[in-house]
Amino acid sequence: MRRMISLFLLLPFSMAVAQQQNVEPAAPTPSSANGPTVVDGKIIVPSGTQIPLVLKQAISTKNARVGDAVYAETSFPITLNDRILIPAGTYVQGRITDVKRGGRVKGKAQLLMHFTTLVFPTGYTAMLPGAVENMPGAEKTHMKGDEGKVEQDSSKGKDAASVATAASTGAMIGGLADQSAKGVGIGALAGGVAGLGYALLTRGPDVMLPVGTSVQMVLQRDLQLQDAKLSR
Repeated sequence: MRRMISLFLLLPFSMAVAQQQNVEPAAPTPSSANGPTVVDGKIIVPSGTQIPLVLKQAISTKNARVGDAVYAETSFPITLNDRILIPAGTYVQGRITDVKRGGRVKGKAQLLMHFTTLVFPTGYTAMLPGAVENMPGAEKTHMKGDEGKVEQDSSKGKDAASVATAASTGAMIGGLADQSAKGVGIGALAGGVAGLGYALLTRGPDVMLPVGTSVQMVLQRDLQLQDAKLSR
């Protein structure tokens, strides 16, 4: 009887042990939260990784066209376990995918580019799904939307100042010519109209990115690098 009770009490413990022995350990999966990982001879640089670049040629919405090449270099290395994966000075190539000049009445200049290729110092080339995350080196610009579009800041203040200056100049000329308050008013009106006409006929400022402009690139998808080719 005691033997039967002992077997009954040990039965749940034995079943638990058997279940643990039959469960296979989960295969390790790369984590995108902790940076690059190595899987089956491939180094995975996860999407969302930011890579600082510098432009190697000037770009402007004044003369840029869709399809034009973009050339840049990495300005800081990407590492894994004390090993440099993407060294500073690695070439980065891309394409301009959208260009919009500033409007004469409304609309700001916009520029959209995507990075497509990494060229390592060894000659190893890898396809790159990269977009612009930020443009810290560009003056009077800001990022618009989530696709990496660079937009020029508004010129409304500058246009208003041009109209005001023209009106002031017209008032002075009118007052001197007519020697009366009426002449001042007519001169101000004429100057204001001329200034407004000039502002309406003039395009808004272009996006201007000189050589050496800092660009923060972000990976839109995981970047896969062949470990063996990086070691050459």
